Amino acid sequence: MNLANASLRLSKSLRIWPKNLDLDSENLISLLKSAQQITEISQIHGYMLKTGLDRNPFTLSKLLASSVQNIEYAASIFKHIQNPNLFMFNTMLRGYSSSDDPKQAFTVFNNLRAQSLVLDQFSYIATLKACARELAIMIGLMIHGLVLKSGYMLFINVKNTLLHFYCVSGKIGDAHKLLDEFPKKNDLVTWNTLMGGYFNVSQPTAVVDLFRQICRRELRVSSSTMLNILCAVGDLGYLCGGESLHALCIKFSFNLDLNVVTALIDFYAKLGDIDSGRRIFDEVREKDVILWNCMIDKYAKVGLLEGSIALLRLMKLAQVKANSSSLVGLLSACAVSGSLSLGQCIYDYVEEEVLVLDVNLGTALIDMYAKCGVLDKAINIFRRMKNKDVKCWTTMIFGYGVHGQARDAVNLFYKMADEGFRPNEVTFLAVISSCSHGGLVIEGMNCFEKMVVEYGIAPKIEHYGCLVDLLGRAGLLEEAYNLIKSLPIKVDATAWRALLSACRVYGNVKLGECVLLEINDEHPTNSILVSSTYAIAGMLPDQTMIQEKKEEWTNKQVGGIMSIRNKGAKMMKEAGCSTIEMER
Repeated sequence: MNLANASLRLSKSLRIWPKNLDLDSENLISLLKSAQQITEISQIHGYMLKTGLDRNPFTLSKLLASSVQNIEYAASIFKHIQNPNLFMFNTMLRGYSSSDDPKQAFTVFNNLRAQSLVLDQFSYIATLKACARELAIMIGLMIHGLVLKSGYMLFINVKNTLLHFYCVSGKIGDAHKLLDEFPKKNDLVTWNTLMGGYFNVSQPTAVVDLFRQICRRELRVSSSTMLNILCAVGDLGYLCGGESLHALCIKFSFNLDLNVVTALIDFYAKLGDIDSGRRIFDEVREKDVILWNCMIDKYAKVGLLEGSIALLRLMKLAQVKANSSSLVGLLSACAVSGSLSLGQCIYDYVEEEVLVLDVNLGTALIDMYAKCGVLDKAINIFRRMKNKDVKCWTTMIFGYGVHGQARDAVNLFYKMADEGFRPNEVTFLAVISSCSHGGLVIEGMNCFEKMVVEYGIAPKIEHYGCLVDLLGRAGLLEEAYNLIKSLPIKVDATAWRALLSACRVYGNVKLGECVLLEINDEHPTNSILVSSTYAIAGMLPDQTMIQEKKEEWTNKQVGGIMSIRNKGAKMMKEAGCSTIEMER
């Protein structure tokens, strides 16, 4: 409804209202219920101020409840109320808990407790929802104590909201304890919430166990129950269990729920049975964009890119408007496989359908073009994007890095910080890796120092590995060795192997032997790298040298050197493969 029609309807309504206050209140409340836009509500608010209806607590409460769709406008009304009642406080709590700034609900809650008003279940529910969204664990624990003290734990909706808070906060043990309190009060929402909590912390076995308990209690399951259990059995690879659940979905008509259908397709795809998923997909008459996206994504993940493209065309024929989610998974698969022609086909589809180049779609296109070797197109898309996030900047930095343009990667990193984006640990991994491949030792070390000192990000093993690789590639082998030995965390074989690879490049046999002693695994690459190190240095290990080192080296390492010496020995190495695209 546009503003002109709203004003006309309001003006007609206001003209026919009598001056009697009671009658005006009744008609005004009816009009507030039918108001759909804040412009209409503001006009009613103006009339209330003019006629004095804003001094009536009942009509004022209704005005506030109608205004909560725009929390800022509702807050401007609330702050001028001299003695707000409990309903008004709860209205603001409810509004803030679902707004973009849920932490404001805590201020309202504290103000409410300071009044001489007795809180009810809705006060706790709204504030707990804000705690869940803000992950305010300490405040949530405090409210749990207040709930116990007030006796509102007997209200199942309060218990379920508290359970949801614990699940979202990752305190799954406390959530399960809450389930066991007053077990007779639990309903299906309680069980579904805990199932979802266990699934979010990657404990699918616990989800299956909870589902069995639901069945033993003869509770009628809902679509939410089926979504949780289907995801769990898919992760566990239970084919028979999933097929039984599929039959249960058909029995209770859950197969008419598109969310459940999507979960079924996902289950079969996880077990590699994409054909069964496609049959379920084809049986659905009216498909929404989410279902189309799911099927396209599953085809892409199993490498059937042509099938994904065909589905994309069928989606267009079915007059279902694609979105960025329809293409992100497919673009990711093209990036992994290096299929530039299919990636270009998807980009042409984006242009043809005039799809918005949002953050997700733009980042996926940048990643695809960069990994397929077309950096200039990746740069062009990056520059065209109006809205960028940290992931988008990081992807472009990675793109520069893999193409050997380390200086551009570093410059983009600093530009990202200048434009107000806070880099994360992946961003630093991208820029240090780029410096490593480009030989920018000073810049790489400076970025590492900036990560620790300026941004307070604790380095992980991957960051130290990049740093070792950076020093090793630059020939600073002793510095890299001393760095690994002095690290505050225990490094894995990857970092040592990066240094061993650098020893091979520079023919540093002595250090290579020291590094070999530090590696604990039995990967065949170790022996191959040492062999190459000896060859580059113009040496081959002889029997005398092996006997001298035998007391230092393990039997496995001695065996590795012996295999180097014996020309007929075969050293097994993981097979690698590469693919190129020819003539589309």
